[in-house]
Amino acid sequence: MAKKATKESPKTGGWLGTVERIGNKVPHPVLMFLYLIIGVILLSAILGLMGVSVTEQIAVPVPQEIMPDFYEDTTEPIRTLPTDPYDTEYEIQEQTIAIRSLLTTEGIRFIFTTFVSNFAGFGVVAVVFVAMMGAGVSEESGLMTALIHKLVEVSPRWALSFIIIFVGVLSSVATDAGYLILIPLGAAAFLSVKRHPLVGVAAAYGGVSAIFAINILITPLDAMLTEITNEAIALAGGEPITIVSNLYFQVVMSILLSIVAALITDRIVEPRMGAYVPAAGADLPDTEVTLDKAAQGRGMRYAGIGTLIIVAIVALLTIPSGSALRHPETGGIIGATPFMDSLLFIIMLIFLFAGIGYGYGAKTFKGSGDVIKAVTKTFASLAGLVFMLLMISQFIAYFNYSNMPSVIAVTLAGWLEQANIGAVPLLIGFIVVIMLLDIIIPGSMPKWAIFAPIFVPLFIRLGTAPQTVLAAYRIGDSPMNVITPLMVYLPFIITVMQRYQKESGIGTVIALMLPYTLIIAVAWIILFILWYVIGIPLGPGYPVGV
Repeated sequence: MAKKATKESPKTGGWLGTVERIGNKVPHPVLMFLYLIIGVILLSAILGLMGVSVTEQIAVPVPQEIMPDFYEDTTEPIRTLPTDPYDTEYEIQEQTIAIRSLLTTEGIRFIFTTFVSNFAGFGVVAVVFVAMMGAGVSEESGLMTALIHKLVEVSPRWALSFIIIFVGVLSSVATDAGYLILIPLGAAAFLSVKRHPLVGVAAAYGGVSAIFAINILITPLDAMLTEITNEAIALAGGEPITIVSNLYFQVVMSILLSIVAALITDRIVEPRMGAYVPAAGADLPDTEVTLDKAAQGRGMRYAGIGTLIIVAIVALLTIPSGSALRHPETGGIIGATPFMDSLLFIIMLIFLFAGIGYGYGAKTFKGSGDVIKAVTKTFASLAGLVFMLLMISQFIAYFNYSNMPSVIAVTLAGWLEQANIGAVPLLIGFIVVIMLLDIIIPGSMPKWAIFAPIFVPLFIRLGTAPQTVLAAYRIGDSPMNVITPLMVYLPFIITVMQRYQKESGIGTVIALMLPYTLIIAVAWIILFILWYVIGIPLGPGYPVGV
């Protein structure tokens, strides 16, 4: 279901255009990460010879005992895993972190022996294929086109940006689903109303990633961040916090920042991009519904039936007491539970069965062969992405092996701790340092594991509550996500953009997303300072001060 375009898109100017042109002169991402790998190897060797190291208290997962068991007819032990794999406990340990050279015997051995395992263990690859299986079937069946038209019909033009961004903010409850499903959907939705599809990509990406660390719902990330925070609180002898310690702050900021991001989209990004004029021969998704109303209506009914089947199965596995998707000990559904861990798979099943239902109802699928072709076509389109992910997985593995991210983070934390300034300036400095580190350590957990044991006790001594420090961390952890070249979904986003604009590259992404990073960061910090000065509770029973 595609249509051919006829003409090239006009170029953009201004300082963001300069950023885009310079950024797009960067080598192909595969080559860029190859050069980065070489740089990490050489730099690790130099710093290793210099004996660079740091010593700091860091939150680390508590080792869980694996109990050996034996069958009567064998002497080989059977390893029995812990009964509760869903809760991760942390403890504070003092560790000396030294730079590890990749040009030592051990380092060279690591490079040669882990090349396959680095890629095999890179979870993004599996996540992309699983998520795109359902999305691909839905797109090929025509369901995505029908859903986009429904969305456009019920949404005023001025509200489309906000809706896509806000859904992106909510998507963090399902971890990676927003990147893989909402970003392509945002592009197609904008194209369907004659707006630039790259603006739709930017809006969706901004909601999913630039406002990532907050939500109006409790997410698995909240559980993990709270656990690490409590271990850091114990160092100062304070009372632990709960998973709702930032709830009020998260709900209000989710709404306000979605409005800010929508204004950035409509007032800055879209005017810069101008009207979309596709390149000659571009193979674009067909956003024009060509089916008759009866076929479309029948397809939507069948899609609804497919969705209800999956929802009913999930409900049976979740709602009754002792169900398989409840927490095995507490019986909880929200938080670090099997249900939350299954959300991506559940969403994939919903899109898969809804797509199959729509295809059979609307007669766009004639048999099971059409469903299989839809999946294989989707997987085939990911070939270039997989090659890029191969190189990214190696870079991340070598970079982490060298310990350079941890050494940089601890060093910056030490400088900030010694600044000897008041609580509010220190909080702002803390946010800025987290933003800078987010360029090289995009993950939320690794940064907080390093910073929480340092700054939570420090701020408690200054009269600032740990929930306030956690709220500040959420600010620093989000806006830079959309411009860091180490974002694992960056190749996928570039692939989506190139579908509409062939010359899109890293520079295109940075130029599109830089306004979101700058304005959201400034707006969020200002709102945070106002929240702190006024003294509004961050959650039920959690004031900003100790």
